[in-house]
Amino acid sequence: MEKFICIHGHFYQPPRENAWLEVIEVQDSAHPFHDWNERITAECYAPNAASRILNDQGVIKNIINNYSKISFNFGPTLLSWMEVNDPETYEAILEADELSKKNFSGHGSALAQVYNHIIMPLATRQDKETQIIWGIRDFESRFKRKPEGMWLAETAVDLETLDLLVDQQIKFTILAPRQARAYRKLGESDFNNLNDGPIDTKRPYSVHLPSGRSIVVFFYDGDISQSVAFNGLLYDGAKFASKLMDSFDSKQSETQLVNIATDGETYGHHHKHGEMALAYCLDFIERNKQCELTNYGEFLTRFVPQYEAQLHENSSWSCVHGVERWRADCGCNTGGRSEWNQQWRKPLRESLDWLRDQLWQIYLTEASQLFKDPEEARNEYIQIILKRNDETIRKFLREHCIRDTDPSKVLRLLEMQRHAMLMYTSCGWFFDEVSGIETTQIMQYACRAMQLVSQIADANLEEEFLKRLSAAQSNIPAYGDAAAVYKRFVLPSKTNLQRVGMHYAVSSIFEEDPDSFPVFNYTTSNEVFVKRAAGEQKLALGVTKVKSNVTRSEKKFAFAVIYMGKHNIIGNISLDMEEEKFASMQIRMVKAFEESRLGEVIGLMQQYFGPEKYTIWQLFQDEKRKVFHQITQQSMNDLEDSLRKIYNRDYPLVTALANNEIPIPNAYRTTFEYILNADLLKCFAEKINIKEFERITGELTKWQLQIEDPKKVEQLAGRSILKELNRIGSERQNHKRVERINRLFPLLEKFKINPDLNKTQNLYFEIYKDMHLHQGHSPEWAKQFNLLGDCLGVKVELSQ
Repeated sequence: MEKFICIHGHFYQPPRENAWLEVIEVQDSAHPFHDWNERITAECYAPNAASRILNDQGVIKNIINNYSKISFNFGPTLLSWMEVNDPETYEAILEADELSKKNFSGHGSALAQVYNHIIMPLATRQDKETQIIWGIRDFESRFKRKPEGMWLAETAVDLETLDLLVDQQIKFTILAPRQARAYRKLGESDFNNLNDGPIDTKRPYSVHLPSGRSIVVFFYDGDISQSVAFNGLLYDGAKFASKLMDSFDSKQSETQLVNIATDGETYGHHHKHGEMALAYCLDFIERNKQCELTNYGEFLTRFVPQYEAQLHENSSWSCVHGVERWRADCGCNTGGRSEWNQQWRKPLRESLDWLRDQLWQIYLTEASQLFKDPEEARNEYIQIILKRNDETIRKFLREHCIRDTDPSKVLRLLEMQRHAMLMYTSCGWFFDEVSGIETTQIMQYACRAMQLVSQIADANLEEEFLKRLSAAQSNIPAYGDAAAVYKRFVLPSKTNLQRVGMHYAVSSIFEEDPDSFPVFNYTTSNEVFVKRAAGEQKLALGVTKVKSNVTRSEKKFAFAVIYMGKHNIIGNISLDMEEEKFASMQIRMVKAFEESRLGEVIGLMQQYFGPEKYTIWQLFQDEKRKVFHQITQQSMNDLEDSLRKIYNRDYPLVTALANNEIPIPNAYRTTFEYILNADLLKCFAEKINIKEFERITGELTKWQLQIEDPKKVEQLAGRSILKELNRIGSERQNHKRVERINRLFPLLEKFKINPDLNKTQNLYFEIYKDMHLHQGHSPEWAKQFNLLGDCLGVKVELSQ
């Protein structure tokens, strides 16, 4: 009997980008990271690309790319974010697929995924087809090969979806064992119903389809997958490996495949150090040699299915009621609030279905006048999504349009359809409350789709949509219903070119080089820009063109902004100001400002622009925070200067109080803690100041004070240690540099500061191996470098 093991990780995050700006705005709940994508990447996606294997002393002995030895899929929307925001991890994932080809007979471990994780059985045939095609095209553009398998969102399945997979040459998919209804050996006449027990997951199955074709399905081992995800099996990598290796049926003589599937985030995000348990497990299995690691593509090539299965249609892995979690109050929830219900799911689904159908009919009507084949044009729009540039757009227009047409209308029409699918991202129904961030996110996509259709056709769908949404009641009385949630959380994000223009105008006050100042996925270009400053006060005015990088629509506007200090900003914008009028205004306004007649400046703004004003509150979220940080930083510097004067002046006095066991007033303790914490952060600015760090930690200990934001210190320390190791690697004669950084680690441990050292350990690993290949370092440097390995918990076994 041949024995094989395959571990699959489904790595996915819902799209979190603002529907207009195409960027993720700051998410405070992810602190100290900017957003949850960034945080989960640091906790899971990056560590799995360089996962540690420990020796018996708990020291790192090897670092491996887990992805290269498992089966995995990444959501396309997640990879598009990662490509821009963490290219190092992104490239490691692509490299892992190449490495896996060497491990598994030329079969890459990466699988494709339906594009934005919609529940396929609840989708229209057109949406199913587009989701599959977009997922495949995205995969091909990244991994440079055709996918063999495809992951279905929540493993939700119906036969129509499987037939559409076969249309696109997909060979297999992965399902939960309870999704199997019956099975038989090929050649037998009767199916064995599975009412009394689960299907044997150790073999692949062929599923025959209405079209007369078939597709292979792998059912994962539900019990082991459950233990990995929820029951603590990842606490011990050896036990994890043993559980897999002990799961073969010794009574069977045929080839067996033990395979499991979980959310990829299990390995590091849901379970801290889960990626290390996975790495140890993989290493243990390989060294044990009782069975062989494989991926689904390789296994399928070597062993053709001998059994056939029938499926429960409209079933999934995360809802025992089928796919009801995404359209009804079925009882499935995250278990947060027992008094809550999910009755809002049904009217939300129905509202979006109504909107989708309205948008589809408008699309067909408008697209039939533009495209040779409207459905093919929508399917091929993925080429523009993947590469938004003029050349790609021109090529698309040539291939799909009946005649020369306005690119803006074409792109708006197709963007409307993209958002009509994004609004079905599964997470919108998964959680417990209609006002949750996942649900308001899909409402944002609906809002954007309605805005786009209003620019294309004479259609105002929002009023009826809100009427239908009002049937979805919130569990939070203050929010009322989904229509109120939409107005409260979605509409404030709504953006048009005018708002982008005003954002640019206000932000230009604080930018050093406003001519090259991008506004997220919009481009700005100045025809006129004038800026004046008088102490704290500033004036900016200009004529600027704003262009959407997505729809290519553009508008030109004139603006004037005055900054009067602190957060006091007044701005005006006009879309139709004549050139002569602007020139006249410019002369008068600049003259009044330079003569410090601010009242007259404001009066001129009203005269030329009218009464409507913009303030700092109109800025987009991240930029608003950036501006407020700039504004408050001066005040914080002034506060620090004042407290530092007290600290320096009264330090001897406070020392005398302490020496005489006289209680120190809280005001002094607060002052000392503030100044020492401010100095602590400065220790990790450019280069690590070890002497200063030793002084500060000594003072904190002396006065029994706390580190105010240990997470921030950990983040800064981790980055600075990595930079320092880069310098060490390039200066292999300077042993004092290594000696200095070694003094840092005992102090970090004393104050329980645990910086993220993943990238530093990776770099140490590489430098160490290179050090033994190439000479050029002094004995003292090598000694200190080995000590640094002890501090980092790395001991390289070169034989590996």
